[in-house]
Amino acid sequence: MTEEIKNTEETLRTETAEAAPEVAEHDKLRAEIEEAKQQTLYVQAEMQNLRRRTEKEVADARAYATSGFARDLLSVSDNLTRALAAIPAEMRSDDKLKPLVTGIEMTGKELESVFQRNGITRIEAVGQPLDPNKHQAIMEMESADAAPGTVVHEMQTGWMIKDRLLRAAMVGVAKAPDAAGVDTTA
Repeated sequence: MTEEIKNTEETLRTETAEAAPEVAEHDKLRAEIEEAKQQTLYVQAEMQNLRRRTEKEVADARAYATSGFARDLLSVSDNLTRALAAIPAEMRSDDKLKPLVTGIEMTGKELESVFQRNGITRIEAVGQPLDPNKHQAIMEMESADAAPGTVVHEMQTGWMIKDRLLRAAMVGVAKAPDAAGVDTTA
């Protein structure tokens, strides 16, 4: 019986040794297929990411393509605002100049309307806390009425285009009054 077991074991070893190259080849092919699947999934994920990035870039390009042109128009708006502010009250009521003043005012309103249609909005500054993302502090001003760090004066209007800063508002910020001149012994 031991002889029979030895013969069976020898037969199994021989069959296994003969089948080993086929098994090895099969395992190798299986590994190559798995690697190809992984590479395919990776390429598909990359393509999807590329598609998303491209769609976002195209949407941003559409939304913000006019930024340079809008920035150039801001100086026109500033000058128009200054012109209106420089007209004295007696000239506004003068019948000869009233059409000119009305024309300048209408031009300003039309420009604001164009800005609005294109997603360009004015940044509210006065009375707001200083936001370095929207305001550029030019000076500090003593103020007993406003909390320190609050915008109390606007030198130049700030503008946003959609959700991006087009131009920061140039502002004066409140600071606490100087305590050196105040008698605290009373």
